[in-house]
Amino acid sequence: MTSVINVIRDEHRSIAAILHGMQYLCNEIREHGRKIDLRVFWSMLYYLDTFSERMHHPKEDRFLFSVLKKRTREAAEIIADLEREHASGESALKGLEQALARFQEGGMKEFPAFAEGVERFAKGYWEHMRKEEESVLPLAEKVLVEADWASINLEFASNRDPLASERENQNFQKLFSKIVSLAPSPIGVGPELS
Repeated sequence: MTSVINVIRDEHRSIAAILHGMQYLCNEIREHGRKIDLRVFWSMLYYLDTFSERMHHPKEDRFLFSVLKKRTREAAEIIADLEREHASGESALKGLEQALARFQEGGMKEFPAFAEGVERFAKGYWEHMRKEEESVLPLAEKVLVEADWASINLEFASNRDPLASERENQNFQKLFSKIVSLAPSPIGVGPELS
């Protein structure tokens, strides 16, 4: 049990770090007129797309939510909400990418729309993770049996072949390193804010 729960919580912390970083950088632009290398935003959005949309959410849907729905109806409404949010995640990211492209090409007159999009996206994601961690995970701990957890752990561990998984982990490490190298302190070690 704890293996899957810990994996999900660890993945939430990685996602939260990206969301916090985006909010922080937007605030630095808005409040202090800082110049930020926009590649850091592109890298953050790419991370959210490739990690949360293509790996994290599908694992939750296929391996945890599906088993939980078989054991209880108690969380049916919340799980249905979470699955809808997972399904709309790609569209939400595309909207944020479009706002970033407009900001990149149109300059500061386009920044407010991008910053508002970041806030809306981050708040929605915080709420999404809160529902999972405060409602779904505790319920799973309560109602799933040892055989369920063994199956879920196996699926989480084997949802990719080991070579692909290793390559992806290295790619995510490289991407996270890129974000850290582009982002200014205190988010990363990139150039000082001007």
